[in-house]
Parts: sequence; C-alpha cells; structure tokens
Amino acid sequence: MPASPTAVSADTYSSGGSSLPSPSAPDARKRRVSYFYEPSIGDYYYGQGHPMKPHRIRMAHNLVVHYRLHHLMEVCRPYPASAADIRRFHSEDYVDFLASITPQFLAASASTFGSSVADDGNSVHPFESSSSRQLRRFNVGEDCPVFEGLFEFCQASAGGSIGAAVKLNRGDADIAINWAGGLHHAKKCEASGFCYVNDIVLGILELLKFHKRVLYVDIDVHHGDGVEEAFYTTDRVMTVSFHKFGDFFPGTGHIKDVGFGTGKYYALNVPLNDGIDDESFQGLFRPLISKVMEIYQPDAVVLQCGADSLAGDRLGCFNLSVRGHADCLRFLRSFNVPLMVLGGGGYTMRNVARCWCYETAVAVGVEPDNKLPYSEYYEYFGPDYTLHIEPKNMENKNSLSDLEKIRNVLLEHLSRLQHSPSVPFQDRPPKTESPEEEEVDMDQRPTCKLWDGESYDSEPEDLAPHYGDIVESHSTPSHDKTENTAGSVVTIFKLNSSH
Repeated sequence: MPASPTAVSADTYSSGGSSLPSPSAPDARKRRVSYFYEPSIGDYYYGQGHPMKPHRIRMAHNLVVHYRLHHLMEVCRPYPASAADIRRFHSEDYVDFLASITPQFLAASASTFGSSVADDGNSVHPFESSSSRQLRRFNVGEDCPVFEGLFEFCQASAGGSIGAAVKLNRGDADIAINWAGGLHHAKKCEASGFCYVNDIVLGILELLKFHKRVLYVDIDVHHGDGVEEAFYTTDRVMTVSFHKFGDFFPGTGHIKDVGFGTGKYYALNVPLNDGIDDESFQGLFRPLISKVMEIYQPDAVVLQCGADSLAGDRLGCFNLSVRGHADCLRFLRSFNVPLMVLGGGGYTMRNVARCWCYETAVAVGVEPDNKLPYSEYYEYFGPDYTLHIEPKNMENKNSLSDLEKIRNVLLEHLSRLQHSPSVPFQDRPPKTESPEEEEVDMDQRPTCKLWDGESYDSEPEDLAPHYGDIVESHSTPSHDKTENTAGSVVTIFKLNSSH
C-alpha cells in the first residue's frame, strides 16, 4: 500500500508576473485562501451516459484533504443561494421553473397526459403542452437534463461563488476558491452546455458592489459565452476567453467580438485550434494578461479554470498539462489582486481532480509531491498514480504565425482602451450582510440520497470524445462513499442578502 498523505513543500514561484504590494502578502507569496466546498456536491447525478459528473469535485476535494492542503486555508461550506439571489441575474420565470421541475413531475405529466390527443394526433391537454413548451423555452432536455436535486445543485454552486465574492469584498481572503462554480454557459433565461445557473455572473455582481472594475478570465476549452453576454455592454467587467473556435460548442467567441457600446473592446476573445500545448498557450496568455492588467487595472479578478482544456479530456481537444493549466492561476496570483478561482468544464474525472487539487496547492503557495497519497479513490489514478499527466502525442494545429497574428490583433484591440475606466459616483447596492458562521465537523456527512455509487466509471482513455458516443463501462473502483475528510472543520456562510 502506498505511503500515507504526502507532504508539501514551499514553492518558489520564481517565474511569476508582476507583484503588487498588499498588506496581507507583502512578499507576494503567502495568501489568505478561503476554500468553499459543499460535502453533498458529489451526490448529484446528471444521469447515465452524461459527461458532466459532479463527483469530480468530491474527488478533487479528497485529494486536497489527503495532501493536507485544507490545513493551509480556511474551509467554508457555502450556504445555498436563495431564489432571490439567483434572480439578481436570471429571469423570475426561469428561476421558478428550475425551483419546481423534478424528474417525478415530468414522469407524472407524461404518464397522466400522454394519451390525451385530438383526432389529428396532436396533444390537446393544456398541462402537457405547457410542460413541453417550458422545457423547450428554457432549453432543458438532453444536454441539460432534469435530475434529482437540480435546483439544490444550482443553489450550492451559486452559493459558493457568491460566498467567495463576499469573502473578497470583506477583505477576509486574498483568494477564494469554489470548484463547484464556473458554469459559464448559463444564460439569463435558459440553460446551456450543462449549465443552469451562471454562478460566475452572480459572483461578479456581488464583487461589483465593492470593486469598480472586475476582470474575468476563462481558460475552459469552450468559449465563456454566458459571462461575456451578461457584461457585453459595460466597461465595469472585462471578459477574456481562451477557447477552441470553429465547429465546436458553443460556436461563439470570434476574435472580432469585442463588446458593444460602453463595453466595446472590453470583451477579448482568443480563438485557438486543436492541440495547443503549454508553451504556445502561455505565449499568448502571459503577454495578453500582462497588458490587460496594465491597462484595465482591475480591482478584482475571477478565473474560470475549466479543466476540459487539459490533454486527454473526453470532450476537449487541447493538449495542456496540469502544470501548464495551473500556470495561468500562478501568473494571475502573482499580481496580488483579490482573486476568485472557479471550476468549470472537465470530463475526464481523474484529471479534473488532479488539476484542481494542484491549483489549490498553487493558490496556497506549496508544491505537492507528484506521488499521490493513498485515498478511497486511489484506483481511479492508475496505472501511474501521479498528480501530473503527460501531454498527448498530438499535432499542435496552432502555428507560430497564426499565434503571432492573434496576439497582434488582440494587443491592437487593447490599445484602443482608455486606462482604468472611471465609474460615476452612485449609491452602492445593498451589501450582503455579514454571514452567520457555524462550525461543522466535515466528518458528519449527509446520507447520500441522490447517487447510489453504481453508475460512475473509471473513464478509459479510448472513449470517443463526443457526448452522444460516450458509453459508461460501470467499472466503478471500490471506495467509501462517506469520504473521510480528516476531521477538518468548515464554516457555513448564511448569505442574508437584502437584494
């Protein structure tokens, strides 16, 4: 049996970016980190064959605990976002729909009214017709299915991002992490791309109560369309998305999409091709983000760390290593601006867990041992049982000349921005009240009611990277579903919002 939990050592961070002075981190290395985790998040289940698996968040947390990273940060259990919190961005009728729809409701409506037809074969029952219209209207179906506990899942995800923003607003943390967040495709009135509630937009709206300008950076393989759309006409939020562009979901994010009106040139899109590697990615990321930080001078930064840009992702087509992916966080961390770190896509569970565990270590400023500590999910990480993965032997279709053209076009866009746009004086929106804090032993886990533990696979590498083609192998590694969390203590944040 492998050794017990692996020790971590100080990370020198010798290649970071410009470091700004901070009272809490004058040496530009040590950070106060708040980490949001809902213990039941891994119980939610989109359904057999669906690539989105919340269980990956539990696996990432399990590695965080077994590497003992939880001792280096404050661990918080988010209070669920209320319907009123979610309506700060999403439409009332859409939120009401999410709060009321259940698999049982759909089954009952199909069973009760499925045979109510007119002579021409069309449905005539108003309830059935209304239910079907709502599903189509809100884009809920195959990609965004109705599953048990759907709204509670959305509340946990959004609650973590809002709570992270509150931490940064109050100055209680330098970095706030919510791996259950980062669901960047959700729109104001509809679900999209496995995302129902856009926790990122909700978190940014909370940050804007105390910060004049917020920078949003997205390194998911898919374009961050929902966040860009939400802030397309304002200069108070700048969005920068690095993504695959072409015949690829969601089909948006052209380099010429730059924002509109007051927000013109405050949307930056970096369209990439298949197979981009660490060196090519950082050759764009660092100079562009350096120029953005210099010109825009954000008061807070939100980084979406979608792990489907890693090599070998089931739905992705990039070739980044865990270190290459984490270098984006390392670089943004070095600017010493309040930083919210969120999850996102990622469909090879073991690699998502590796990535988000390592990025948690980067946030707190340590370098974990590459040899994984033994845990209940240990067999997922075979045959190498290491934290880091090797890039695949695949062609990088991003030529040096193409990357140079992209960089030059985007730097030209940035040259059209005024330095740090001012914000007119206005009354600050009602702040989220100081949360009531309640300590809870994380060993006291809720009973699993949603996932029976029998339908997850260990995700063999040769599965086709297309949703419709994915077949579950049912070769679930043996593990303890109650997950021992080493006696760590969490804080529940009750967000008593007065929106």
